Amino acid sequence: MSVQRPASRLERRKTRTRQALIAAARDFLARQGLAEVSIQELTEAADVGFGSFYNHFGSKEELFHAAIADVLEEHGQLLDELTADIEDPAEVFAASVRLTGRLVETHPQIARVLTRTGLPYLDSDKGLAPRALRDIHRAMEAGRFHIANPHVALAGAGGSLLGFLQLWLEHPDLVTEDSPDELAEQLLRMFGMGHEEARAIARRPLPDRA
Repeated sequence: MSVQRPASRLERRKTRTRQALIAAARDFLARQGLAEVSIQELTEAADVGFGSFYNHFGSKEELFHAAIADVLEEHGQLLDELTADIEDPAEVFAASVRLTGRLVETHPQIARVLTRTGLPYLDSDKGLAPRALRDIHRAMEAGRFHIANPHVALAGAGGSLLGFLQLWLEHPDLVTEDSPDELAEQLLRMFGMGHEEARAIARRPLPDRA
């Protein structure tokens, strides 16, 4: 059995530089979307040398793609951890919707990145989309969701979530504490669940984030 070699000092430094650039790009995405920003601005925000940029990314577009993927994967892993002990796939889906709907309060940077850049990633093979599609498939197989096309269901759920996050960010006075639960209930009903059961599932205690 081979033993994994510890990362060298150079490798650790390269990893830190790459992550600093991704973190800077995430901050720019959250504040201004894909607006024009120079590589100089990105490297200054990351506190790395300008010449280091092309050791990690071939272009700004490549960096922003990596930053968006980083956001989606971070949130996807968080949802996996928080819903790991829930057995009902319909409840897993609902909890993921409710937790994502609360990102404006819990993870505002992720919420802003998603609303500014999230739509093209609804069919991505990484991050949120494949996890949501997995949960929809499981709920269909368990007889919990009654839908013909899971990809259409994913598009409907994803678009609804992005619209909801945008509403909360721009018009917080129109959103209440239980609005994410209302959204989850509406999606469950859209997927064929009865009113009373959908409401009950969407009001159950959420997993502890601690």
